[in-house]
Amino acid sequence: MTTRREFLVLAGAAVAAPAVVEAQIDPNQAEKRKAAFAEALHRVVGDARVRRGRVKLQLPPLIDNGNSVPLSVSVESPMTPADHVKAIHVFTEKNPLPDVISVHLGPRSGRAYLATRIRLADSQTVLAIAQMSDGSFWSDGAEVVVTLSACLEEGLI
Repeated sequence: MTTRREFLVLAGAAVAAPAVVEAQIDPNQAEKRKAAFAEALHRVVGDARVRRGRVKLQLPPLIDNGNSVPLSVSVESPMTPADHVKAIHVFTEKNPLPDVISVHLGPRSGRAYLATRIRLADSQTVLAIAQMSDGSFWSDGAEVVVTLSACLEEGLI
C-alpha cells in the first residue's frame, strides 16, 4: 500500500516527464534549418545565378530583442516597363521558417523600396534578393547579432 505522499510524488513525476521530453532540442536542428533555407532559396531563384550588388539591405548589426527588428531593402532600378524590379524576397538563415517576406512590384511602383519589421530567432545572416524584369537576381546580405531570441519553435521553453 502506498502512502498519500508517495502517490503525490509519483503523480507529479508522471505529469512532469512528458514536459521534459517535449522541451528537448532536436539534435539535427541546425541541419534542418540549413536545408529549409536552401529549399526556400531554390523555390525563388531555381538554378539561376544570384549576383551581389544593386540591392541594399539595412538592419542594425546588434539587436537587443529579436521580436521586432527594423529592416529596409532598396534596389537600384529605373522602374520602367523595360527595366524594373518584379519582386523583393527576404530570407533568414536560422529562423524556423526561412522565407520572411516576398513583395511583388511592377514598373508603376515608382521605386523599389521595402521597410518593415521582422522577427529573428538567433544571431544569423539575413539575405535580400531582388528579382528583375530581365530574369536576373541580385542580392545583399547582413550579419545580425541577437541578444534575446524570438521565433522559438513549439515545445521549447
